[in-house]
Amino acid sequence: MGKRQAGEPLEDVVAADSPISKKARLEDFPAPEPQRNGHSQINGHGQNNDARNGNAISQTAHEQEHEPEEAAQSPHFPQPLQEEDGEDDEQSAYSTISRQTVPTEGYSDLYLDTINRSVLDFDFEKLCSVSLSNINVYACMICGKYYQGRGPKSHAYFHALEIGHHVYVNMQTKKVYVLPEGYEVKSKSLEDIKFVVDPKLPKEEVIVLDKIAKDAWDLSGKKYRPGFVGMNNIKENDYFNVIIQALAHIPPLRNFFMLEDLSSTASSELATRFSVLVRKIWNTRAFKTHVSPHELIQQVSRQSNKRFDLLHQSDPVDFLSWFLNNMHLALGGSKTKPGTSIIHRVFQGKLKMESQRITAKADAGDRLRFEEAAEVIVETTRYLMLTLDLPAAPLFQDELDRNIIPQVPLTSILSKYDGVKAQEHLSMRKRYRLLHPLPPFLLFHIKRFSKNKFVAERNPTIVTFPVRSLDMAPYVEPNPAAHPVGEPIWYDLVANVTHEAVRTRDDSVEGEAERKVWRVQMRDRARDEWLQVQDLFVERVATETLFTKESYLMVWERRREGKGKGKGKERS
Repeated sequence: MGKRQAGEPLEDVVAADSPISKKARLEDFPAPEPQRNGHSQINGHGQNNDARNGNAISQTAHEQEHEPEEAAQSPHFPQPLQEEDGEDDEQSAYSTISRQTVPTEGYSDLYLDTINRSVLDFDFEKLCSVSLSNINVYACMICGKYYQGRGPKSHAYFHALEIGHHVYVNMQTKKVYVLPEGYEVKSKSLEDIKFVVDPKLPKEEVIVLDKIAKDAWDLSGKKYRPGFVGMNNIKENDYFNVIIQALAHIPPLRNFFMLEDLSSTASSELATRFSVLVRKIWNTRAFKTHVSPHELIQQVSRQSNKRFDLLHQSDPVDFLSWFLNNMHLALGGSKTKPGTSIIHRVFQGKLKMESQRITAKADAGDRLRFEEAAEVIVETTRYLMLTLDLPAAPLFQDELDRNIIPQVPLTSILSKYDGVKAQEHLSMRKRYRLLHPLPPFLLFHIKRFSKNKFVAERNPTIVTFPVRSLDMAPYVEPNPAAHPVGEPIWYDLVANVTHEAVRTRDDSVEGEAERKVWRVQMRDRARDEWLQVQDLFVERVATETLFTKESYLMVWERRREGKGKGKGKERS
């Protein structure tokens, strides 16, 4: 059978156009005329093929701030009519999108009434909720979510179109924009939000934080004390919270991180995020009465290879040791030269260690007695923290069948550093003595936990201590050039991290399981009061009851006396 003839010429079919597909919210612009110069399109498929399979939307990561110019390369929109002179051949339809640089006259406060301050939480890590990117992140000021970019193909732009949320703040520059129009909003009513994103107090306020008692109120009218706010325990990060709280109440360290601009230096992300968290703890215009350490602990988790994270319980002293050493390096400190960072200037001291080998002929009573005839090895080392050993806990109950909770004074376990009392370590006997000058702040680690191949044990011994006037002179080797011989060296307590064991189950096979609960007790210098913080709970505690808890880490500050007030006063 012969072929059937076509009803119309093929040239007329090729020249026919299909309707233009639907686009995003744009101003009206003329539809393109079909090209007849040898590059004609068949039913419009030549231009819209990529846009229909979604490829255009997936290319948003590097095109956020480059608005119509970069978007001009996308085939997502049809091309405009060509000019007679041919100069606009390569321009895209994005060139016709209305992207305002300033608001319309009389509408500068448009959409600002939709801002919901109660949902704004800038404590969490700045990651886009769609792409999980941390580049060029904006926060929606209506729902509080993070989105990347504000260009015509960004996630924030589509969120504004689909949900109708129009006000966004850049988390780095703190500039506020209205989308999809794209203009910047400059209104004094937004200053409180910009301050909460990254609170920075002036130097005049920072230096009087410990002198003037000041109360503040959050958005709901709840009263709180700046510097003494709760910290969110997201999962198992209470060990992390107590250390950060204690460090944030060491004045020279706190003032350094509140006043130094670490974002413009070569400091690492660890130092920058810790600086932001300290400023939020002492924020006097906070939206809520607690902070979250999520942003800092995520950086710690990455930098420590997940040794410390928010999902698993860890030891506060292990974390403090890691944090101080890494913070020292993050601030440009040297591994060999002392005093090259604020960490070493605040905590580092010198220690003399004498050691002697234990001979085979030494009996049990002479194992710890240094022999004059034998060689004594003397070493000088530096420390950031001093470890104090507790005496062994009793194994049996008392005559009333009650558990004995032994007590020991702090001065007793400090005798480890008097230069006389010796300890046995492997095949060596050792004794220690502190050297002048003592650091401005001393960190005491009271060693409560021990492990062997079979079981982990906890020593519940209570350590009694004075809150003020701890004399460290008996544990320092005399040096008339550094300090008058026989004069006391006074230290006062600043913070005290405590441990509590909470029983979770009683199994006859595995025994009792205990959950560790960490708290920190801190002194409010302006009011001369003590407060205890456990996660989100802040409460006052009596000074006389501080030692009744199982102290695990202590922070002591060297007292600075006035000049020229007689003997016995330390010169500041």
